Amino acid sequence: MRKPPSTRLSPIRQVLEVMAALRAPDGCPWDREQDHQTLRWHAVEEVYELLDAIEAGDEPEMVEELGDLLLQVVFHARLGEERGTFDFDAVCRVLVEKLVRRHPHVFGDVEVRDVDQVWANWEKIKRAEKEGSIRERKSALDGIPRRMPSLMRAQKLVKKATKAGLVEKRKAGKKQKATREALGRELFRIAQACQDQGWSAEELLRGEIRRREKDWRKVEAKGGGELVSKAR
Repeated sequence: MRKPPSTRLSPIRQVLEVMAALRAPDGCPWDREQDHQTLRWHAVEEVYELLDAIEAGDEPEMVEELGDLLLQVVFHARLGEERGTFDFDAVCRVLVEKLVRRHPHVFGDVEVRDVDQVWANWEKIKRAEKEGSIRERKSALDGIPRRMPSLMRAQKLVKKATKAGLVEKRKAGKKQKATREALGRELFRIAQACQDQGWSAEELLRGEIRRREKDWRKVEAKGGGELVSKAR
């Protein structure tokens, strides 16, 4: 029987030692069977559980769920360490370097007027980081996770397209603000209609996202040109 890690170690080092013990030849059979592929959806599930805790204002539960999310990071880092490709320290170093690099208004002499300028600088720095690599973002619409839920992905796509001038920015008037609950009811009605028809609302929206993205990318490739109509 193994002894728990020494409490004289920092908390994060205790976590790393526990993870190493779970993956050891005499460790946990389940943990030893896992790889990046088998773990990938666990991280998504943990994020949703954290969201529930945040929305409930349950801080003890938040602490636990944040720990579960950290476990996913530690687990993937351990797998990388076993292959000799990367480890937890490498993950931390890359994170620190990125945060410092992308916040020149905090760690440098760049001045910003507002959040919009922070966002613009962030995007500019990200593009420069990836330029010339296989992850280069050649389109303003790049960088949206393909596995993101369709409604979230649709909003993210519209946001990027609007910032790139590929779709007109809507001004939220008083009437639009007053329809927030009505829009929620309409979204639910659409989901219900899809269920009645035996259709997947998720897949239907994904299909529309693909069509809109294809249209906007064509306009972007032509140098912007006229805006794609926001209502087709």
